[in-house]
Amino acid sequence: MAYTYSLQAMKDLENEADIKQLVDTFYDHVNHDALLSPVFNEIAQVDWEHHLPVMYNFWSSVLFGTMAYKGQPFPKHLRLPVTGEHFDKWIALFKATVDALFSGKKAEEAKQKAQSIARIFQMKMGLLPYV
Repeated sequence: MAYTYSLQAMKDLENEADIKQLVDTFYDHVNHDALLSPVFNEIAQVDWEHHLPVMYNFWSSVLFGTMAYKGQPFPKHLRLPVTGEHFDKWIALFKATVDALFSGKKAEEAKQKAQSIARIFQMKMGLLPYV
């Protein structure tokens, strides 16, 4: 007897509901990560009820051009005691989250933008040389 499997293609990031799913899932992973959770919860003492909607707006602005995000993300990160290892873990979790939930042009763009943002932050923090 032959078995047939139907693999349902994952959809791309298309709307605000997708952004919310991505952000919520990603930060759930962050909150369970031994390296990143202390930075967010003990050092930065993130107020998740406030932070998550800001991140929805940030990623909506980055990926869909909504201009919903108003702010400057870098200064908030400058004071944190993070290393390249923290950025590597953040990127790995972000990319894994995108890959687990979405597939397509916007999903790839989200991963590329996250990688670029992390690189810029690391350069500004002196963790990577400017190139």
